[in-house]
Amino acid sequence: MSEARRRRQQEREKQPQPLPLRKIAIIAVIVVVAGSVGFTAKYKHEHRYDGFARCLAGKNVTMYGLYWCEHCAEQKEMFGAAFKYVPYIECGIKGQRGEQPSCKDAGVKLFPTWQFRGERHEGTLPLEAISDKAGCSLP
Repeated sequence: MSEARRRRQQEREKQPQPLPLRKIAIIAVIVVVAGSVGFTAKYKHEHRYDGFARCLAGKNVTMYGLYWCEHCAEQKEMFGAAFKYVPYIECGIKGQRGEQPSCKDAGVKLFPTWQFRGERHEGTLPLEAISDKAGCSLP
C-alpha cells in the first residue's frame, strides 16, 4: 500500500461516520416514548392529591408533627408528593427530642395532631376521615 493511500485511509478513519437515518429515527422514537411514559407516571403519582391538599390549606386545616415521629411519617406518606401543600407545623427541634415553643403554647401533646376549625384530632387519620372533617373531596 502506498504512503499516500495509507494517509487517505487514516484521514477517513479519523472523520466521524454519520449514523444512518434509520438508526437516528429509532433512537428518537425510544427517547420520546421513554420521556412521555416517565412524565405521565410522575404527573399522575405526584399530583393525585394536590387539589385535596390545597383545599385543606384553603380551609385552614393544619397538621402538627415531629420529624422523628413514625406516625407523622405515615400520615405524610398518605399524601405522597402533595403533602407539600398541606399546612404543616414542625414541632420538633432538629438534633433534639425537644418541642418548639409554638407547639407547646398551642397545647399540642400527641402527634400527629390535626386542627380542623377549632376541633382537634390526635393520631393518624385516614384520608377519608380528613376529607369528612375538613369538607374537602378526595379525587
